[in-house]
Amino acid sequence: MQLSRFTDLGLRSLMRLAVSSGAEERVTVKLIARQVNASENYVAKAVSRLAELGYVESQRGRTGGIFLTEAGRKTTIGTIVRQLECDNEVIECGGDNPCRLANACRLRGVLATAQNAFYAELDRYLLSDLVDQRTVELLHMPVFPAASLIDI
Repeated sequence: MQLSRFTDLGLRSLMRLAVSSGAEERVTVKLIARQVNASENYVAKAVSRLAELGYVESQRGRTGGIFLTEAGRKTTIGTIVRQLECDNEVIECGGDNPCRLANACRLRGVLATAQNAFYAELDRYLLSDLVDQRTVELLHMPVFPAASLIDI
């Protein structure tokens, strides 16, 4: 199973926020986008969805930014991925061009079982399991000197 780029950026954003010290540390979408080498617009969409789900919050204004909520810290990675992926099936048997084998095919069931096993494995982990000291060293460092953080 391959996760969408949207889910990937959502998880990377959460990992970045997990290494910050909370609401008192200013982390912006722009900073996250630069640190994970992604489009600011796409990161903003992922962060917006994470906010809708209650995993991040934001503070507006000059000293504002985004930060991880308690739910973001305590929810399993499996739950987060299910929500970001909208719990879609691995393959689409219907749609505009439905598969002729759909009524007799066992592939869909096998893949659904595999997907459930995939999510069950992810359910064993929290965000804190994905970050360690090396992650802190790689993600927690500002891309620019502290004086230019005002512009970020």
